[in-house]
Amino acid sequence: MDVVSVYQENAVDTQSRGRLIVMLYDGAIKFLRQAQQCITSNDIPGRNRSINKARDIIFELNTSLNMEQGGRIAQNLRSLYNFIWRYLGDANLKNDPRMLDKVIGMLDDLAGAWRKITA
Repeated sequence: MDVVSVYQENAVDTQSRGRLIVMLYDGAIKFLRQAQQCITSNDIPGRNRSINKARDIIFELNTSLNMEQGGRIAQNLRSLYNFIWRYLGDANLKNDPRMLDKVIGMLDDLAGAWRKITA
């Protein structure tokens, strides 16, 4: 296999993975916005369900990190994902839409960075 073929294969793999990651961030944001709507309408089961779906996505992102190859970036993301996961649990208990806004902002920033990488 020549160098160009290896580069092209890696570029496709990175873009595909990057797009998947962006889709996961976007999905978590969508669920958190649904949770905010549930808070507004006093739909406690809906809020709980939506936040838990977002937490499931964060958990999946966390467990899919390659700590050996990812180095410091993977370590930082692991810390951030752990924080977000716990913070969403707290936001759910407190029924606080502002806490969800903070997480939405973080996830939106991360998705934007991945969009730039995969563009």
